[in-house]
Amino acid sequence: MTFWIALALVVFGVVQGWWALALIIGTGVFEASQTVWWMRRSQRRTVQVGAETLIGRVVEVADECRPNGRIRVQGELWKAHCPEGAARGEQVRVTGLEGLTLEVTRA
Repeated sequence: MTFWIALALVVFGVVQGWWALALIIGTGVFEASQTVWWMRRSQRRTVQVGAETLIGRVVEVADECRPNGRIRVQGELWKAHCPEGAARGEQVRVTGLEGLTLEVTRA
């Protein structure tokens, strides 16, 4: 964006001579460095998708787990299996995944 503004200033004669050349080169280098910086920053973290990313989270029990029930994870309801049982509203930790059923223990 700044490059195009600088180019317009040069084309319409607001900036002339060596200053025009310095302005074009300076804004071009600035724009290129910003592009490289943002591209590297956006690719720093890996994308986390799938049910495997839920392991280790502490979540709330939506329907009593004795031993099977449902838990609420990020606004979604998941089937859960809790061998020791957990009451509604209790906090549990996701420890594993069996198909589409999450294995949980009390937190």
